[in-house]
Amino acid sequence: MTEATPQLIAQNGRTLAPAISDSPLAISGLTVSYGEKPVLFSVDFVTPPGSMVAIVGPNGAGKSTLIKAALGIVPRISGEVTAFGQAYDKVRHRIAYVPQRASVDWEFPATALDVVIMGLYREIGFLRFAGRRHRQRALECLERVGMASFAHRQIGQLSGGQQQRVFLARALAQDAELYVMDEPFAGVDAATERAIVSVLKELNAQGRTIICVHHDLSTVRDYFDHVLLLNVRRIAAGPVATTFTAENLQATYGGRLASTQVEALADEAASTIASRH
Repeated sequence: MTEATPQLIAQNGRTLAPAISDSPLAISGLTVSYGEKPVLFSVDFVTPPGSMVAIVGPNGAGKSTLIKAALGIVPRISGEVTAFGQAYDKVRHRIAYVPQRASVDWEFPATALDVVIMGLYREIGFLRFAGRRHRQRALECLERVGMASFAHRQIGQLSGGQQQRVFLARALAQDAELYVMDEPFAGVDAATERAIVSVLKELNAQGRTIICVHHDLSTVRDYFDHVLLLNVRRIAAGPVATTFTAENLQATYGGRLASTQVEALADEAASTIASRH
């Protein structure tokens, strides 16, 4: 089982500073428990600036809990979390979070445009109405994800893929530096997945950092440059080229993946990466 050194290499080839103070999200010794059952135990992870990170692991590994605990959505028993070298509360305006679709009340009476405008509440204020400038910005974000024509449709009337695009548009409206997404491709159609990936890669090309809880191992090598393999504990973390290996996948998933499947995924990842050089 291999562990990457703290000094990491981004997809564009530049060396990323290992210092926690430079990291968009740094986690140290994070432990979370639901009742008496530990969901995460002493997890460390320093997100490289400007990276696209996949958090992968089996069901029940604590992937969603990790990002929720890091963002203060669920309590942690122990551990330290900093964002851009500061306490999360001080820099939350620099971070956009997209939750799992399953965790959202889609019966809430709001249009797609309303949902995107909600992403601007820190700028607008809770007790003020959105102005023309804010509504225009929200419409532009819907346009970026191909949903402008659905701006006035009730969110509950949209398909799963359309709902996910709207929530991505809400995150775009925040103009964040770090985007944290929980299963953004779960239950969406192929066209929506391509659209989301395109927007995320565009953001990453602008220097934004992307962290996604991800379930499809076959697309890790295509979508991300870094990976965190998790199963209650951190199994391995680092560049896909050196971390997304058969050994680490087997250690993460155990018998839940056939050994032939693990080796095929790792070999395909290695050959894809090699073809880029």
